[in-house]
Amino acid sequence: MGQSLEEIAQKLKSTDKKVQLIYAFNGTGKTRLSREFKELVAPKNIEGDEDAEDEQGIKVLYYNAFTEDLFYWDNDLDADVNRKLIIRPNGFTDLVLQVLREQGLDGNIISNFQHYTSNKLTPRFNEDYSEITFSMERGNDELIENIKISKGEESNLIWCVFYSLLEQVVEVLNIPELENRPTNTFNDLQFVLIDDPVSSLDENHLIELAVNLAELIKKTSNLKFVISTHNPLFYNVLYNELGNKVCYMLNKFEDGTYELVEKKGDSNKSFSYHHFLKQTIQEAVDTNSIEKYHFTLLRNLYEKTANFLGYPQWSELLPDDKQTYYNRVIQFTSHSTLSNEVVAEPTEPEKQIVKFLLKHLVDSKYWQEKIEEENVTV
Repeated sequence: MGQSLEEIAQKLKSTDKKVQLIYAFNGTGKTRLSREFKELVAPKNIEGDEDAEDEQGIKVLYYNAFTEDLFYWDNDLDADVNRKLIIRPNGFTDLVLQVLREQGLDGNIISNFQHYTSNKLTPRFNEDYSEITFSMERGNDELIENIKISKGEESNLIWCVFYSLLEQVVEVLNIPELENRPTNTFNDLQFVLIDDPVSSLDENHLIELAVNLAELIKKTSNLKFVISTHNPLFYNVLYNELGNKVCYMLNKFEDGTYELVEKKGDSNKSFSYHHFLKQTIQEAVDTNSIEKYHFTLLRNLYEKTANFLGYPQWSELLPDDKQTYYNRVIQFTSHSTLSNEVVAEPTEPEKQIVKFLLKHLVDSKYWQEKIEEENVTV
């Protein structure tokens, strides 16, 4: 029998493990679960301030889609010159601004941001830390001021704001004597909730982010962490880096209820990720609804299968007689840099390639003998 998200949030709140790691496919309800958890730990006050804490102090810090919504652009539509990212006032951002003013975290935020993007791209906070502008350094040392950054860079910046705050929190809470702490703001903090940080990062930076987060978690003994993600790589790195954890998969039923199933092992061994991808592509083939993104899913399926079977290159699983050709087709279609010029509807020959390569993989002896067998025994 399924449960409500509120019931699952209560289960997460009552668990004694230091880290609870949750995997869920996109659209399952991770963000809504994170919101239910936040409301359970720190309900809204009667005045309706969504993030105000009660008299006992701050109990939870969280990063999710709602956190990103607290940052929005003023594009200066009249003059098209002074573009800036505005920080919307609320409980979380007020806390960030307080710590920025008291501890001077803007240097840490800038350093973290440039590490994951470019050292030529610089965010600058205004005097009261309510606005952020960006400049780009050119090769001739000339600065392009007040530029608008990409959505991925914006998401990266917001994560760096949260992460820099979290670094400061851990440092403060590691001081055992309350009277010696530079601030008492975090004395009642119990939980840190993180939902899918910076999905726009490439694999190398995503791994680094996960490792850095794991190292920070290891430094504290007085906080509990709930981390949810749809990214199997991010999940696997945290799974291998962290101890004192419990791992789950969040599933949603057709009636709108949910289940939180404890899992052992990484995503390949516990979540049948290969089968989810196969099912998604097969449904598109069966209903003749193949779109361009199914090439990305197909590539992902080949990559995960090759990794699971121990092949160094996913292209080794392609048909021997046209391995190079199909490799180029999938590479170009799934990683096209001209995405704004590519329509979602592929041509009929492209649809046939998806259909053929899916059938080639799942009909192979490797899939039949290894993948299916593993799925039965897990």
